[in-house]
Amino acid sequence: MTDDTHLSPSSPAPAAASANALPEAGAFVGIWVDSLTQVLGQISGSPLPCFALSEPPAEAPAANAADLWIVCACSGSLRGEMSLHLPPATALRLGQMFMSEPPMPEAELTADYREAVVELARQIGGLVASELKPVWGEVQLRFDASAGAPSWPASSAVWIQAGEDPATASLLEVQLSAALVAGLRVEKTETAKPVFIPTASAPLPPPTSDDSNAKLALLMDVELAITLRFGSRRLLLRELLDLNPGTVIDLDRQVQEPVDVLLDGRLVARGEVVVLDGNYGVRVTEVTPASP
Repeated sequence: MTDDTHLSPSSPAPAAASANALPEAGAFVGIWVDSLTQVLGQISGSPLPCFALSEPPAEAPAANAADLWIVCACSGSLRGEMSLHLPPATALRLGQMFMSEPPMPEAELTADYREAVVELARQIGGLVASELKPVWGEVQLRFDASAGAPSWPASSAVWIQAGEDPATASLLEVQLSAALVAGLRVEKTETAKPVFIPTASAPLPPPTSDDSNAKLALLMDVELAITLRFGSRRLLLRELLDLNPGTVIDLDRQVQEPVDVLLDGRLVARGEVVVLDGNYGVRVTEVTPASP
């Protein structure tokens, strides 16, 4: 039985609502919630229900330098990144649980506990990959500890509560990149379509503009991060090791030359740098043509 502060992971509609109202992202997070419940129950020896919260919890601790960040890179039929953000208390509790130690809230969050949580995430990821396969196909998940929050902006985020009592439960945050959310939409949509097998009497019809527009419409509200590139420079390893605060690195571009606008590492435009209300901006002067 649950109260109004959390939602059962077995219900697909609440899971979708918890992930910025994106159904595919909600289904993806729901698989993580179910897998987390199963693995934690196995290692603790008793049921430990987990819930995707409909809203960020009021008791969520503020960002801390001691927070544990785990970045997961998805490859295969589903590409993108996600991150697991664990406050120190959650990381400590899960680390102790994984190492079969009694809960000791006053203990220090050591490197051993952090590594244990990363390994726990890998075990949960193995179960997640199996659950993803029927819907999104073969997906590989690689987990690595990160020194801090990921550089990419989160397109969708949800808090997960491990334990029914909010006073003693552990909280962790899941963030999904725009690339992963876009992949979830496209892959699931394409998987749900009936398979057409062409024959001599009924060859495969060419894609219509309506089909292309429908696929494009799925992605139009996905946020994407762009990068400005002022220039580049190759350095020898010994030059890199000699860098100190105040070192000036000459780039391969003159001041008057336009800067590059990159989308996911791909050049999409060029322009000149401007300042708007104290912030840097770019005035686009050239849009690069799409490659054939």
